[in-house]
Amino acid sequence: MRSAAYLGVAVLLLLVQSNLFRVLGPLAQLFGGRFMHGMTPSLLLPMVVFLGVYEPSMAKGAALSCAMGYALDILGTAPTGLYGFVYVAIWWLSRVAGVRLTAQTWFTRASLGFIFTLVQGAIVVILIAVFGTDNRRPVSMASVILPNAIATALLSPALFQLAQRLRQGGVSRAPM
Repeated sequence: MRSAAYLGVAVLLLLVQSNLFRVLGPLAQLFGGRFMHGMTPSLLLPMVVFLGVYEPSMAKGAALSCAMGYALDILGTAPTGLYGFVYVAIWWLSRVAGVRLTAQTWFTRASLGFIFTLVQGAIVVILIAVFGTDNRRPVSMASVILPNAIATALLSPALFQLAQRLRQGGVSRAPM
């Protein structure tokens, strides 16, 4: 049941992420397009890092990460399997890092979001450079990695909190 909740929230976050340009577009006109270029956060990445840090089952964590990445491939029109592979790699790296004890404060959650978004961007750019046919795409993609990492870092603590609530089975009610 928890896995279905993770996937349901992941699809909802994907829909929100795919429509953020409607909000960020007018903001880009106010602040200047150069400042807002690439500021769309990756809303699924903190969920994948959370699964790597807190999910005890390796099979379930890898399968959920792959499913989230594949959903991003399909809804985000990325090459099929690209984010499926990248999200499993990010899940594995966060699992290996063993940051369970350090993911407790706002700062560490934000820094985890920032670092793993940089790693994700590097993996995607490298894979596109190696397997892609357009030589200019990796260069244009590399220019949005840092703003994407900053935006993701700002939203990571809230997304970690959301994933924590899903893990606990929803919001607990106080006795009356």
